[in-house]
Amino acid sequence: MATVHPMSETSDRETSDDIEDPAAEAGYQRITYEVPATGVARIMLNRPEAANAQDKLMLYELTQAFDTAAADDEVKVIILGANGKHFSSGHDLRDRSSFEGFDTVGPVAGFSKPGAEGWMSTEQEIYMGFCARWRDIPKPTIAQVQGKVIAGGLMLVWPCDLVVASSDATFSDPVVAFGVNGVEYFAHAFELGARRAKELLFTGEAMSAAEAKDIGMVNRVVPRDELEQATLDLAQRIASRPSMGLKLAKMSVNQSVDAMGFPQALQQAFGLQHVGHAHNQWVHGMLVDPTGAEVIRADASANR
Repeated sequence: MATVHPMSETSDRETSDDIEDPAAEAGYQRITYEVPATGVARIMLNRPEAANAQDKLMLYELTQAFDTAAADDEVKVIILGANGKHFSSGHDLRDRSSFEGFDTVGPVAGFSKPGAEGWMSTEQEIYMGFCARWRDIPKPTIAQVQGKVIAGGLMLVWPCDLVVASSDATFSDPVVAFGVNGVEYFAHAFELGARRAKELLFTGEAMSAAEAKDIGMVNRVVPRDELEQATLDLAQRIASRPSMGLKLAKMSVNQSVDAMGFPQALQQAFGLQHVGHAHNQWVHGMLVDPTGAEVIRADASANR
């Protein structure tokens, strides 16, 4: 997909050679940023050759793009989608890049420290920190989802306010096979309900878009070839409302969930995540149980 910059013909804003285009200046490698309609910004994950697996570069670029859209007073709604067959296959476990060259955004440090200290700082920044930051953007966000959403892919979908999914979309978190409790942004019980969350985690089986809609995790399910337009139509309808009302409505709902203990539940589960990492390091000499990959591959082969 070609990037359409915010000052293109798709917007009714005034254009000028003197106006700086922040998206063009960013030079994104893992995402694209465009304004497809008045009041709507669209960010697309753009690593289809790797099923949009998330390395540090993608996550920092995504955060930068969200910040750009949040700071643009002409943007009322933000869409997060993905190019390619699948929305996201989760964390890129092959990513060995350091934090050098990235402007870290969270109140954490010590990424290069040995042992649990360094790894906990890493996960506080690029997993928990980023998800919380995206959830609190003071504008409505819509996840536009197709294909597989696996493990860390949920951490891109769940911070969004609304979810529009294609009928072929599936959602799974199979990482219990790695000897941990689930992905770091542990919103499972809030998104799925307690018993369905346990089943998804215990079995590693994928949930269909239709079931996700039935339990309230997904707002709308549409045919794959209608996904982009259906999401844009919803975004434009929302963008017709005043920004102040949208901001207050979002804050009110988020604060209601927070009052139910959401932030505390996330932090407690995050601590248990690191108990799992410590156990695996002790028993297996690595952060995750290496046999988990075989279990997950076998499930994938069996189409579970």
